[in-house]
Amino acid sequence: MLGKITKIAVERLPPGGEWLWDSIVKGFGARRQTDGIFYYIRYRLNGRQHIKSLGRHGSPLTPDLARNTAKAKLGIAATGADPFAQPLAAETFGREVTRYLERKQGTLKPRSYLEVQRHLLSHAKPLHRLRLGEIDRRIIAALLAEVEVGGPYARNRTRSSLSAFFAWAVREGFVEANPVIGTGKAEQNGARERVLTESELREVWSTLPAQGQFGDIVRLLILTGQRRREISSLCWSELDFERGLIALPPARTKNKRLHELPLSSQVRAILERQAHRKDRDFIFGIGKGGFSGWGECKAKLDKTILAKRGRKAKPMPDWRLHDLRRTCATGMAELGVQPHIIEAVLNHVSGHKGGVAGIYNRAKYADEMRSALQRWADHLDTITA
Repeated sequence: MLGKITKIAVERLPPGGEWLWDSIVKGFGARRQTDGIFYYIRYRLNGRQHIKSLGRHGSPLTPDLARNTAKAKLGIAATGADPFAQPLAAETFGREVTRYLERKQGTLKPRSYLEVQRHLLSHAKPLHRLRLGEIDRRIIAALLAEVEVGGPYARNRTRSSLSAFFAWAVREGFVEANPVIGTGKAEQNGARERVLTESELREVWSTLPAQGQFGDIVRLLILTGQRRREISSLCWSELDFERGLIALPPARTKNKRLHELPLSSQVRAILERQAHRKDRDFIFGIGKGGFSGWGECKAKLDKTILAKRGRKAKPMPDWRLHDLRRTCATGMAELGVQPHIIEAVLNHVSGHKGGVAGIYNRAKYADEMRSALQRWADHLDTITA
């Protein structure tokens, strides 16, 4: 049936599904259904006819409002576009982040990918329900201010990951501009100086999983002050239990010098409880190398620490596993260990053993190193009990 769509005309439509097509706007119609009267448009797209509902008759959808909506959508259809397609900017941040991470997983190194994943899925979680078109610089700045509670590095790295995501979103046509541009970076004050307090050290130690390699690796990092890769890729062939030493060959140290580290009784106990696996020299990890699941395990540890603090508590200020090396050195210094002994433990060639002095000073301070590491381990037992 053809005629002008008015309030009276549509309300007089009989039940049974009879159509009333508007005589003013071609393709605009109305029909009575069992649960009310609905407005529709009819259009062709890609050679096929489509009939789509505009909504139910009644407040706020009047015949005139429905007609204007029909005009707009039919105009879009005339250009060859789908008038009911959701605008790209209306896609949510959370949905597009998932697609973005799927693409990035194959191009980023595993450690870098896990870090970006943590930034976008955890730190940027408040953005997940927002539409991309709603996110502006003010919203990004507010989010970064919250992230900065965990430290300037956390803010700056999250900002970098967000900027990369929105740059991708611009290229994909989801948004017109990158809202991260113009937001500030936090001052990082040059080299890191983060040293965990005794209470933080106790918190980390008590939260480490009782089972599994990651917990034991982190305990060894705290007890020995060695570099992360030196412990995670430790081999049985590098242990000398008879002499009570870890002997890292030059190929495994940063300064390319043999490093013999005495074992405290606590370190020895951790190493002795590790399982010997057939045809594998590496103590930790699986596959061809040592342990490598840093990003995921560290993120899980931080999440567990926050959960133990309580729902309204602030997260622990930003810290990294490498900070444990500095914490160990500082802890030994506070116990009265001499600087040159600490340098020997850390296998540094700066300061006391640097330059010409390092060439002629061949003393290894084995006894002093053993005493220092045992004092530090005993002190840790006290503060983590």
